[in-house]
Amino acid sequence: MTWRTAMRQALYGEGGFYRRGERPAAHFRTSVHASPHYAEALARLLAHVDEALEHPPRLDLVDIGAGCGGLITRIFETAAPGLAGRLNPVAVELAPRPPSIPGPIAWRTSLPDAITGLVIANEWLDNIPLDVVELTPDGPRTILVDPTTGAERPGPTPSEEDLAWLDRWWPLKDPGDRAEVGHPRCAAWSAVLRRLERGLAVAVDYSHVRDARPACGTLTGYRDGHAVPAVPDGSCDITAHVALDACATAGTGSGATASSLTTQRQALRALGLTGIRPPVALAHRDPRGYVAALCRAGEEAELIDPTGLGGFGWLAQTTGIPLPDPLAAAGRCG
Repeated sequence: MTWRTAMRQALYGEGGFYRRGERPAAHFRTSVHASPHYAEALARLLAHVDEALEHPPRLDLVDIGAGCGGLITRIFETAAPGLAGRLNPVAVELAPRPPSIPGPIAWRTSLPDAITGLVIANEWLDNIPLDVVELTPDGPRTILVDPTTGAERPGPTPSEEDLAWLDRWWPLKDPGDRAEVGHPRCAAWSAVLRRLERGLAVAVDYSHVRDARPACGTLTGYRDGHAVPAVPDGSCDITAHVALDACATAGTGSGATASSLTTQRQALRALGLTGIRPPVALAHRDPRGYVAALCRAGEEAELIDPTGLGGFGWLAQTTGIPLPDPLAAAGRCG
């Protein structure tokens, strides 16, 4: 079968990896698991959005691909007091609602029809199923995969839609070059922007841009904290990096009025995370405070490490409001 079909079955089919409620933290490390300061930075971003919207009577906070709900719970619990009574937190996730989720957080399997506020898609787009195309001596071919073993072989010529996307966003140059056809991710992101009446949508993910696409693609699996071969049998997470520049263009076509495409390092530094170690003198005046500040600095440093989590892409797009100042300072596109 095609990789897109195989991924859909392995991740979201009956008994699939995410359908059965696997805990992401058991298989791979994300910013959410690395530090609570990630959610605190997003809570500050939520406050910026609320101000830009002039404090609406209902402020939506939507977490797409909420996993176990840790991110939206932390943002909800640390949100500014001025949002009390107005904040409408919604987790969008196919897995069952965990019992630990606070009652005010709605749990649903589909996007709300209309959103005014902040949408966060943290490592969601990389799990949208897609096809893989390889350039062979006979031209581009859609790769077929055996879902039980991961063995591959060249299949049919890609569809016109696939070829058009590849020509614009990921041209294949030499035999053996492979590409992951990203238009399903573009369509998924477009669906978010169409529902965003006013506010900000942020996608955070492994990513690449047109001038730096990897020649061999990025398809891989994760299980028990390790990268493993991408075998779409439901036993592991299947992921591929996201062409966020293509998603940005799709979002603009669906109503986005301002865009920023930057790195997590730049975005989080603009939101106040620095990773700066406390002065050693503090250890003599306040040993406990020094240890706490040192731990915080270490966690922040991991979140903004340019060779790790800090290298993730941040696509931020607004509808009806300007980009919040921190994201406007971090970078702009379109």
